[in-house]
Amino acid sequence: MDIATLALMGGLLLVIGAVAGILAGLLGVGGGIVLVPAFYYAFAGLGYDGPELMQVCLATSLSTIIVTSIRSVSSHNKKGAVEWPILRAWAPGIMIGAVIGVLVASGLRTPTLQVIFGTIAILVAFYMLFFKSEWQIADRMPGLIGRSILSPLVGFLSVLMGIGGGSFGVPIMSLHGVAIHRAVATAAGFGLIIAVPSVIAFLFVDVAGAPPYTIGAVNLPAFLVVIAMTTLTAPLGVKLAHAMDPKPLKRVFGVFLLLVALNMLRKALMG
Repeated sequence: MDIATLALMGGLLLVIGAVAGILAGLLGVGGGIVLVPAFYYAFAGLGYDGPELMQVCLATSLSTIIVTSIRSVSSHNKKGAVEWPILRAWAPGIMIGAVIGVLVASGLRTPTLQVIFGTIAILVAFYMLFFKSEWQIADRMPGLIGRSILSPLVGFLSVLMGIGGGSFGVPIMSLHGVAIHRAVATAAGFGLIIAVPSVIAFLFVDVAGAPPYTIGAVNLPAFLVVIAMTTLTAPLGVKLAHAMDPKPLKRVFGVFLLLVALNMLRKALMG
């Protein structure tokens, strides 16, 4: 890679990390839902639009979630908001699902992964647009049978999306009587449980035509720059969230995510 291209890549990653951090702090959304499409468009624009590019985007996004989840769980735990019994009970199934997700993702090409991302992102967008925290289907979390089905599914789908556990964990817990702030705190732990085993597995995936400085499917410059920028800008997003009502902004982001998902599907289906 020449110096000009390297500088352009660095600049794009700085912007991606800054925006992801602000959105995470402002809207409480996981960075992965922003990072995966952003990584894809940045790397593809730089000429690395290979058949396995989405694997790099998913793995690199998940690698950033390790750091952000540790920080988030620690912060929530200081406020006593993490439901540790739920986290311990769901951890084995989530980890199993995450590893299966890597095995499946490593055998799929970019168009297929784009279809999966786009389809699930549409569902996440509708959740952000219409879900109400007071909706409830039960007053307790699922028992052994329900947990045995749902926990691997959370891990599996999260890896195929390159996201932490919030997009699936928060609605599941909210629908089962867990207060929304405790659901968000506990879902941050889901993210760590998903990201650690999946990133370890992705380090052993061989990706042809990956961007430079990629180990397995994890791109190191993207990981380092995004972590640095989200650390700087997430507190700014939190301050903005306290200064304004984030609910209308969450709906706007839902519409934005819907458009991103539809464009992903268009690129996958139309080439």
